[in-house]
Parts: sequence; structure tokens; C-alpha cells
Amino acid sequence: MKTPRIALIVPCFNEAASIARVIEGFKFALPHIECYVFDNNSTDGTSEIALSCGAQVRRVKLKGKGNVVRRMFADVEADIYIMVDGDGTYDASAAPSLVQTLLDDDLDMVVGSRISTEQDAYRLGHRFGNKMLTGFVGFLFGRAFDDMLSGYRLFSRRFVKSFPVHSAGFEIETELAVHALELRMPVAEVATEYGARMDGSVSKLNTYRDGVRILMTILKLFKAEKPMAFFAIGFAINILLSLVLAWPLFISYLETGLVLRLPTAVLCSGLILLGFLLLVCGLILDTVTLGRIEAKRLSYLATPSTCSILKS
Repeated sequence: MKTPRIALIVPCFNEAASIARVIEGFKFALPHIECYVFDNNSTDGTSEIALSCGAQVRRVKLKGKGNVVRRMFADVEADIYIMVDGDGTYDASAAPSLVQTLLDDDLDMVVGSRISTEQDAYRLGHRFGNKMLTGFVGFLFGRAFDDMLSGYRLFSRRFVKSFPVHSAGFEIETELAVHALELRMPVAEVATEYGARMDGSVSKLNTYRDGVRILMTILKLFKAEKPMAFFAIGFAINILLSLVLAWPLFISYLETGLVLRLPTAVLCSGLILLGFLLLVCGLILDTVTLGRIEAKRLSYLATPSTCSILKS
């Protein structure tokens, strides 16, 4: 088997305090790795430090981690991609074992799930939000990861080149997870140490604002990937509400032979019509989604697996 071409891809914004540590750590762990730093309009000299450490630097003008990931996946050519945040909190020494895990089982994604005993490294609000959102994805899609929002991931070439990035911000991790779950890709999670940020490095993640954005992304993906279930919920709500409102009208009609509340009767009729309209939308979009998933699957299969590339 040939030696894989491994690329380190680092999205970063104002990480001058830690970027050198990230690059040097991964170069020490994997001496033949190619390092790419994608700078999202930093103003603190991040690019200059990355260049001095031997990394290739690309600048991305569109603000947001999702926009950066879109450029990274499009521009970088490799057999294995290691994506890690530039804040120096992830364990570079775990990279060889993660690469070996991906190669041994010919996986498409390996997630470095975070383990930390430092309160400053992984704040309680972030832990709770991660658990809640990860559980929600598991409920909607049948299975999920233990740490869906980890910024430490390895990808095969076929994953990277078949992934249509839609997100603009921190919700990109959710989209990556759902893409793997939707196509039933072979994936794995490996526990990795997670440390506190270095002095001078500040988190760009807002617990509440970005948490809401991630939750909205999950709902959008639920509607896009499982439209029948999404619209069936609306159908059930409308039918149930109309039955609750219509029950007193039905009782009074049996007693008097009259419809005493005409506006309520009209409302009930409208709710039933809306419910069946939602159901029809779900049926139509479910067929469209099936065709779209098949197209994504064919695009995924058009790229050989990592082991196939290395054996050829």
C-alpha cells in the first residue's frame, strides 16, 4: 500500500497565539503532513506566523467557518484530510492513531470526540448544548455521534469531494454529521484529549446565538432530508387541533340540529384542508428527496475509497 498523502486543513480567525503550536504539533506527529491554513480575515498576524511555520496560507474573504470549509474541500487535494481548529485545544499526538483507524477500517470520517477534565477547556454551557443537539440529531436520524460538534475530524477523499457545503458558520459540524448519517457512511469516533485555550486565544463561538443557529440547521436538514416525517407532524397537529375544536360543535349539533359557531366550523375545515395539503407536500418532497439522495450517493461512489486509491 502506498503512503497516503495527508493534508492538515486549519480554519482560523485571529489565532496568532496558538497557530504555531497547532502546525508544529501535527508536523511532529506526522512528519510528511502538508499543512494548509485558511485565514478568515484575521487581523492579528495569524497568516504571517503560519507562513513562518511552513504552512500554505489561503485567505477566505467570506466570513464564517462553513464558508472556509467550502474553500478547503474545494482547493486541497489529498488522500486523507485532517481538519482541526486553530485554537490549539486538540491533541495533535492522537493524529497517527486516528489515521490508522481510518485506514484499518477504510472509513470515510473519524471524529475526535472530546474528553476533558478542565472546566475552562469545555464550558458547562457548551457541554449541555452539545449533548442536547447531538441527542436531537440522534432522535431525528436514528443514530448520531457522542460529540457531534467536535472540531477535530479526519475525512477520506470520497467524503470531501462528495460533500455539498451549504452552511456559512459554526453549524458546519452538524451538516457534516448529517451528511455521513444520511448516506450511511462508515464512520467512527475516537476519544481524544481536549485542553484549554492558550493565553491570548479567545473563543469565537457564542453559546446561545450559535446554539440557536445549529438548532435551526438541524430543523432545516430534517425538513430537507426527511420531508415525509416533517410534514406528517404538521398534518397530525392540524388534524388534532381541528378535532378538538370541532368536538363541542358536534355535541351541540346532535342536541339542537344547528351549527352554533359557524366561524369555528370554518376554522376546523381550514385546518383539515391545511393538514392534507401538508401531507401531500410531504409525499411529493419525499420522492424528490429520494432522487436527490441517490444522486449524492452516486457522486460519493464515483470517488474510490482511500484503501482503493492507496493500493492502486
